[in-house]
Amino acid sequence: MTNKTEKIIRLSISYLILLIAVIIVVYPLLWVIGSSLNPGQSLSGSTMFPNNPTIKHYTSLFDMENSNYVLWYLNSMKISLITMFFAVISVALTGYAFSRYRFIGRKNGLLTFLVLQMIPNFAALIAIFVLAQRTGLLDTHAGLIIIYVGGQIPMNTWLMKGYLDTIPKELDESARMDGAGHLRIFWQIIMPLSKPIIAVVALFSFIAPFGDFILARIMLRSEEKFTMGVGLYELVSKQFGNEFTTFAAGSVLIAIPITILFLSFQKYFISGLTAGGTKG
Repeated sequence: MTNKTEKIIRLSISYLILLIAVIIVVYPLLWVIGSSLNPGQSLSGSTMFPNNPTIKHYTSLFDMENSNYVLWYLNSMKISLITMFFAVISVALTGYAFSRYRFIGRKNGLLTFLVLQMIPNFAALIAIFVLAQRTGLLDTHAGLIIIYVGGQIPMNTWLMKGYLDTIPKELDESARMDGAGHLRIFWQIIMPLSKPIIAVVALFSFIAPFGDFILARIMLRSEEKFTMGVGLYELVSKQFGNEFTTFAAGSVLIAIPITILFLSFQKYFISGLTAGGTKG
């Protein structure tokens, strides 16, 4: 077998794998979009490409008199944006401390963060519920934001530290010789060079609360405080009836902010994720 033939076979296999991956991702997406355009409320008669497509389900979501979808959407945006803001700040400070400083408990702290990554949030649902109830944070967005921000710190601190380790420490030393303090070095030198990993942390910190259901369902009780995940679940529960096609329309709209954020950070995303994930 010649080298040219081997190259063709390898390329064919690669393209075949990519094609299969695309089908796995796109097929359910097309079904959701198609279902949202199908008339009626049942999924049993829905098709991927409806004969009589309608946007009635999308318009009904924005009917303020009969639907709280806009309110749920705004709640999710508020919680996700605030979580992203505080998560980026806390992770940047924590990652910088572990990357640049040497202190007692540093190694154990990193190992603790590594272990915490392996424990899903729903494993501590009972503890979270009891703490929220005793502190008066149950059924509040503030309590949910605190949980989300805390959950972002362990994994993203490792990513942030790994990326900051790639920035030469000679820059810190040069700035310190010129009279710059730790805070000035952090904000004016390190952070501008860390835009790729900041974009990664920001994206992760936005996506997690925006698409979360379990924690929001446990924490939130009032309908006006629901996030989209909880609100859309209610659309297909007994309380509101089986509005599956409307649920599909609402699910499609969820992807819009995430897509916009991803496209905005795309030029930073790959370099930040690979650098932060490979350096220790």
